[in-house]
Amino acid sequence: MKTSSLPSLFFGGLLSFGLLSGISAEVKAPEGFTALFNGKDLSGWWGLDTEDPAKWMAFPPEKLAEKKAKSLENIAKHWSVEGDELVNDGKGLFLTTEKNYGDFELRLEYKTVAEADSGIYLRAIPQVQIWDTTEAGGKWKIGADKGSGGLWNNTKGTPGRDPLVLADKPFGEWNSVRVLMAGEIVTVYLNEKLVVDHARMQNYFNRGGPLPKVGPIQLQTHGGEIRWRSVFVRELTAAEVATHGKPEKGE
Repeated sequence: MKTSSLPSLFFGGLLSFGLLSGISAEVKAPEGFTALFNGKDLSGWWGLDTEDPAKWMAFPPEKLAEKKAKSLENIAKHWSVEGDELVNDGKGLFLTTEKNYGDFELRLEYKTVAEADSGIYLRAIPQVQIWDTTEAGGKWKIGADKGSGGLWNNTKGTPGRDPLVLADKPFGEWNSVRVLMAGEIVTVYLNEKLVVDHARMQNYFNRGGPLPKVGPIQLQTHGGEIRWRSVFVRELTAAEVATHGKPEKGE
């Protein structure tokens, strides 16, 4: 089916008006992975809020193209590139991959500021949570004291909602995240510590229904500057999916 090129054309125009800043950096993905951020610009991304993918994915191609194009106006206001870092000012839409993913391994690094929180949406479903874990952050009552990496939008008390250990690094340091998603089963490592162990991720938009089989990866922004780098993805093999997303021997 022929699709509109409107988002690409619009995005090119935004770049010419200074969306980018800093010095571009070449990004080399690990073997088997694809770089979602190229270290130069925001090619391959658009903007979404917390929106049920079942609704916008049902749009006809022309309407979806318009939605994507309009979102880039907001992205231009709140996202920029500084060297090998994606920078958000704490406001605006979430950076969203153009490509939809099903079963995958995601690796990235982030650094945020006090009193902010954020997250990583998987198939457009919230979320692998990122907290200010200090009491001064003001969100201990809703789980920030337990640390980042949990599937915070799962039902309270269910596996995966709270991280198994507090693995966050102090503010000013980069945190590394590794996510494995196979079917509805998610495993998360934060700073190389296991924080979610093969837990079922619930559909925030339809609690009784399944997760969408595919969807975009989203980098959430919420209340304070956050920086992202080394954003890599690889699609899982059938063997990995069959073993609930466990990496193959040697990885």
